[in-house]
Amino acid sequence: MNEIDKMKAGLEYCYDDEEVSLMKLKAIENANIFNSLPEDDLDKQHEVLCEILGSVGEKVWIAKRFCFDNGKNIFIGNNFTGNFNLTILDIKEVYIGNNVMIGPNTLITTVGHPLTPKGRREHLAQASEIHIGNDVWLGGNVTILPGVTIGNNVVVGAGAVVTKDIPDNSLAVGVPARVIRKIENDIE
Repeated sequence: MNEIDKMKAGLEYCYDDEEVSLMKLKAIENANIFNSLPEDDLDKQHEVLCEILGSVGEKVWIAKRFCFDNGKNIFIGNNFTGNFNLTILDIKEVYIGNNVMIGPNTLITTVGHPLTPKGRREHLAQASEIHIGNDVWLGGNVTILPGVTIGNNVVVGAGAVVTKDIPDNSLAVGVPARVIRKIENDIE
């Protein structure tokens, strides 16, 4: 297997491989195209997002600067707000449901690196999918780590670091994030 195939399979891969690096450079170019669009041209923004991401629903707004590793592994539902400085490291797929709000300076990362110095010196990485349900609000400065699933009707408090799954109808806060109470789902 080449490094791209390993990456796509969720296996350990070399992140400075030529093909992987070219994918990231293309993502940087695409992010720069999106980030250079006029703030008031929402139709053009949506058009470009539809070209550079895996899929994009209706009423999607992402503030500048939006950064990502691939783009094609990001799938966004309807009625989405991504505030300033959203970074999605989408080496693996990131699925975002409907009616999701993400606060400023948030990081969603599907990729991690070895704990051993040998693995880090070899520039190894491994990625796992992230799933974010419907009716989710991630506060500002939230970090979502690889492999996490966030259920429906979840609020994650500002500054939280989500290291494990969060069930439906939950309020989670802290580092690492932990559920502190259930919240009402008033739309069911």
